Amino acid sequence: MLMQNTTSSSSSVTAVAPAASAAGAVLLEGVCKRFGKVDAVRGISLSIPERSLCGFLGPNGAGKSTTIRMIMSIIAPDAGRVEVMGSSALAMKDRIGYLPEDRGLYRKMKVGEFVGYMARLKGVHPQGLSRRIDDWLERLELPGVIKRRCEELSKGQQQKIQLLASIIHAPDLLILDEPFSGLDPVNGRLVLELIRSEQARGATIIFSTHQMHTAEALCDKVVLINKGEKVLDATMPELRARYDDRGLVCEPLSAPDDFAALALRSGLAMHARTHENGAVDLDLAAGVAAADAMRAVLELAPMRSLGLRRMNLDDLFVELVSGPESGGSARKGAKIDA
Repeated sequence: MLMQNTTSSSSSVTAVAPAASAAGAVLLEGVCKRFGKVDAVRGISLSIPERSLCGFLGPNGAGKSTTIRMIMSIIAPDAGRVEVMGSSALAMKDRIGYLPEDRGLYRKMKVGEFVGYMARLKGVHPQGLSRRIDDWLERLELPGVIKRRCEELSKGQQQKIQLLASIIHAPDLLILDEPFSGLDPVNGRLVLELIRSEQARGATIIFSTHQMHTAEALCDKVVLINKGEKVLDATMPELRARYDDRGLVCEPLSAPDDFAALALRSGLAMHARTHENGAVDLDLAAGVAAADAMRAVLELAPMRSLGLRRMNLDDLFVELVSGPESGGSARKGAKIDA
């Protein structure tokens, strides 16, 4: 049922009939991986719920891709266990779609032949396959490429074709290693919407990225890995509850320093910080509700914008990876138009 290993010299994979895991679509318990003298992954445990969208975050070399490769049964852990949909990725291969970090196509094959070949490897019936490929190429804004050789496509087009090869069989689990790498903003948005639609279809999705704003917009859950260790594992609501603090971000139409002093004198705020762009951060006084504070601010001075100070995943990433002294702050303000 599990891919499990307790030493660095042996591994075993035992397949059983497909079954849904009560723990979730993917389960890791105490997973370790060492390459020579380097501990690439150190004791990672996590559970990814079915139909969720989980972001794997971390700096370069943190262990994200190594963890993904162990989930995929490409490499075996030296210790710990990996469970995928109640079994292993090898047993569940036809139900998994995978976009690896190291891209690769059969460059001499035509696009339609390549995607069709990958679909048949995943058990897709040939009947209706050509139509399915045509529909997906239209959706990916790649009309007219079906008879072109893969090597004739641009880098961005090749990446979209490889993404198509990972989803053409409508997988239950979709694992994407840096799916936005090398894409321009237009194609990045297209891929983002595709990921959302795959989750809406019912797929569980894991993707690694360095784009914190994308993870913040997409994810139900984020896992942050640093130096081979898991340093954060939480849903987005849990993160907001943990790191959002009692503050407002205000942008008065004029005289921000005067407004900051007025907010302090009124007892509305305990602390006020004025930024170079004219915004003012207010730390609310004890017992002052955010809604009441926003009404009070509008009575004190006219505002260009006013909003709650919210968690910023990019700053949280910097703080957890580099430490608070790095200058990142998960509580840093972000303007929200009133």
